[in-house]
Amino acid sequence: MSDRGGATTVGLLVVILVGTAVGALVGMVLRGSIAHGVTLAVSAGLAATIVATLARNFLVSRKIGVGPDDAAVPGVVLIYGAITSIAGSLAGLELAKLLHEPFPVWTGALAGLLSSILMGLLMITYHMPKE
Repeated sequence: MSDRGGATTVGLLVVILVGTAVGALVGMVLRGSIAHGVTLAVSAGLAATIVATLARNFLVSRKIGVGPDDAAVPGVVLIYGAITSIAGSLAGLELAKLLHEPFPVWTGALAGLLSSILMGLLMITYHMPKE
């Protein structure tokens, strides 16, 4: 019996937490230079996806929280994740608009969260056993 479920959970938690934090940080840094809107959301989501995936790959290379057949996410999955981060970022922007006036940090955090959730789904799909 393998510890596949626990390793997947650790990888997803790393991606989601780091992605949300990086998205909020990008929103905070860019709040004065970019009008809070589509550009801010896409920048935050893209940065969150890339940094969260790199953080997970770093943990995998250190053998922290990995299962028996866990591997680093290859570059092509990271490219697909960067493309899907656009959808996650725009969804985060729309959610921020629905909840209240979209503050840049809030928009960045939601864009990072939703983008990293999509990246996590891509990672799960990539690591599913092939039959």
